[in-house]
Amino acid sequence: MADLYVLVHGAWHTGQEMDAVAGHLRASGHVVHCPTVAGNNANDDRSTVGLAQAIASIADYIEKENLRDIRLVGHSYGGMVISGVADRMAERIKRLVYVNAFVPLDGQSLNDMVPPHYLGLFDSIAAANNNAVMLPFEIWRDAFINDADFGLAKSAYEQLNPHPYKTFTDKISLSKPLAELAVGKSYVNCQQDIALPHSLPWHPRLSERLGLFRLVECPGSHEMFFSNPARLAEAIIQAGRD
Repeated sequence: MADLYVLVHGAWHTGQEMDAVAGHLRASGHVVHCPTVAGNNANDDRSTVGLAQAIASIADYIEKENLRDIRLVGHSYGGMVISGVADRMAERIKRLVYVNAFVPLDGQSLNDMVPPHYLGLFDSIAAANNNAVMLPFEIWRDAFINDADFGLAKSAYEQLNPHPYKTFTDKISLSKPLAELAVGKSYVNCQQDIALPHSLPWHPRLSERLGLFRLVECPGSHEMFFSNPARLAEAIIQAGRD
């Protein structure tokens, strides 16, 4: 049976970088959409786009395409976006799937969930780049895509784009805790992901905020969308199934 997936990318990405995983999902018979979140399109103003605009862009996409019974998948920063979308239109969503993604509480920003060394780095980069942030390659290579060889890490990095820092500092507004939403919830934990240190882990520190949820784990880094899309697609299907 074909399921409907909407893949919401993380920071520094666009929907295009979801294509490899989307291709494997489609090969398994599913329908997949890969929109780009406001703030990451080529001509977007990175200095002004905030979290509310990012969330609204995906909610508007879902409404425009009249999508229902969605498996809404968020990667990394995309967890902030899908959380806001689910709070706004839970009736359209069959299941939320977080892929090493942020799970916020009401009134929390992404920056409230990251370790202090990231805050100093992001603040300094944003101050020098009109409120846009970009990861240095050295951090990307070792912490985000540590399961890839140097050539793949470099080619993947070249596809990234500056990200609007306001989406990291804005605090989300949720009408109820995500655990109380009447939709299915899953968390995919890529086990070698050290984009957040294992002392401040994605799972269970953030995943357990979902309340009752399905856990799917697989080997791999934070950027399996590049390094192992077939295996990540398999995990997403396990997470998204009825």
